[in-house]
Amino acid sequence: MPEATSLRISQVGLRGIVGHGLTASHVLDFAAAFGSFLDKPGKVIIGRDPRSSGVMMREGVVAGLLACGHEVVDLGVVSTPIIQHSIRRLDAAGGISIGASHNAAEWNALKFFGRHGAYLSSAEAGELLDIYHLRKFDFLDWRGIGALRHDPAAVDCYLDDVSAAFDLNRLSRFRVLVDCTNGTSGEILRRMNERFGTSFILINEARDGRAFAHEPSTTQKMAALQLAPLIRPIGADAGFLFDIDSDRVAFATEAGEAASEELVLVLIADELLERGPGRLVITSISTTALLDEVAAARGGEVIRVAVGRQPATDALSNYPADSIAVLGEGTGAVMMPRFRFVYDGIVSMLAILSLMDRRGLKLSEIIGAYPRYSILKGKIPLETHRIPEMLYEIESRFSDGIRNTTDGLRIDWPGKWFHVRVSQTEPLVRVICESRGDPPRALFDQVMDLVRSYSL
Repeated sequence: MPEATSLRISQVGLRGIVGHGLTASHVLDFAAAFGSFLDKPGKVIIGRDPRSSGVMMREGVVAGLLACGHEVVDLGVVSTPIIQHSIRRLDAAGGISIGASHNAAEWNALKFFGRHGAYLSSAEAGELLDIYHLRKFDFLDWRGIGALRHDPAAVDCYLDDVSAAFDLNRLSRFRVLVDCTNGTSGEILRRMNERFGTSFILINEARDGRAFAHEPSTTQKMAALQLAPLIRPIGADAGFLFDIDSDRVAFATEAGEAASEELVLVLIADELLERGPGRLVITSISTTALLDEVAAARGGEVIRVAVGRQPATDALSNYPADSIAVLGEGTGAVMMPRFRFVYDGIVSMLAILSLMDRRGLKLSEIIGAYPRYSILKGKIPLETHRIPEMLYEIESRFSDGIRNTTDGLRIDWPGKWFHVRVSQTEPLVRVICESRGDPPRALFDQVMDLVRSYSL
């Protein structure tokens, strides 16, 4: 893969294939930029996922932050939600997560958080990028260099908060299969079993930084391949599959059927809108239209923004916190008010189990009661300079639909829609197409062929 296509520097942060795009100098400079961006003095919380390149990246992050005078608190190998939780717990100035979430093992990334553990807003991310590109680093002399320490209590402190929000004793009645994908969820859930008697049966639990058991994507396809076939043989009430840093989750029912990753947000929105008090659901324009039906049935309203963490973070500041029921995307990434709007796959899993417990229904019964929607998703590598031309042709071909250019191009008709956009985290174009009822295969293939024609 060419170096230019294996490195992404954007408002989302830094992401790339290590050694073929992403280098140690990128890591050091970005950490120094973040150290310069943050107010001083102040603690900075860091942690990483198990990827083998994480040790190298950790050293660069620590060096850049110490050189700017910050006290660095290293949590070791932990989930991204625990890093965000620890920022608030320790009243830190900010934090950095070293890990590439749903990407393969050769990828790694830096994700940045502000004082309250939230992702940076667009304005803050823009300021950080300016510091990075201009190399305006606030390096101090030897007398001002910061200190490094460790915090072994991070996982248990996180579990204390989780146990205050969920009745883990009641949820322990469920037999739950969990695919940890060799990531950070294994230690958290093993510790939860030990402390609270929960019944999580863990597979692919061992951390591995070089060869994950399978692609770490939280999709229906991956859940169908890796998780669903094991549900019925072990008599599980549900199954869940995590990405590497545990901020996303996919699931399968007790019948051994993998559910669409889009349903994670739908289920949690259904639960939180019913229980109140928030009435708003914030999501992206790529998320299933089923969410609108479920929200309307509960007296809620769906607010749609561009795809990605930055638009979601920006949207949070536009509404009173108590008016928001939930925020998330159709990737298995969900934020809840109770947890200060942090994407957290483990909390999402517990919310779904709580929904099952409160309603006294099987997971298949809950999702079987929803109207049937069918969604198809594809991705195609494409050079960015061809994007405007491609979008113009697609818009011309489908001029009878309602156009939305919030993020790429979305075209709507009654009961169906498609969305074409450039990925923020990988060098490719994503195509999503949905209809109420049967899969919109003909429309999806037509759009995919159009996009593919620009990749030749």
